[in-house]
Amino acid sequence: MSFWVYILRCADGSYYTGHTDNLEKRIAQHVTGAIPSCYTFNRRPVECVFSQGFPTRDEALASEQQIKGWSRRKKEAMITGDWAEVSRLARSSVRPEPVERQLVVRQAHHERQPSLRSKARQTSVRPDARQTSVRSETRQTSVRSETRQTSVRPEPVEGPTARHERKPPLRSEPRQTSVRPEPVEERESKS
Repeated sequence: MSFWVYILRCADGSYYTGHTDNLEKRIAQHVTGAIPSCYTFNRRPVECVFSQGFPTRDEALASEQQIKGWSRRKKEAMITGDWAEVSRLARSSVRPEPVERQLVVRQAHHERQPSLRSKARQTSVRPDARQTSVRSETRQTSVRSETRQTSVRPEPVEGPTARHERKPPLRSEPRQTSVRPEPVEERESKS
């Protein structure tokens, strides 16, 4: 028993490659549209433009898979029997040797050092007390008509809210707090 690889030219100009153990019966199925789920069903009429026999199904299937990976130009060169062009196109599609991949070792999340970006984010989101008092003093000494607003980033809320949902930033009224030095009490030392 022999097996066949075949190429059909469809009405839209595309090519269909398949394999079978009964070439005449299979091509008749494509021509009549006996298999509605087949690629060629809506692209009829079809014409067989190439076929080649193989002794085993495995060889026919391997050849079909190889041809399906070829470019249109390479398939057309094979259909016309221009084996020099098939060979030339095969050489032009050879990929260079793969470059050795470098081994990348990644640290677990809990072992990583905080990056400069996250450090900057931490200081801008949660300033310490001294920075807060300096900022409020600066606001107080600046021109009163000029109001400085800072956006406040809300802390994440636990619950059923979606993670991708973004809430508008909270707007706070500008603070006008005065900074008064605390009176220093002197203690009398007992001798």
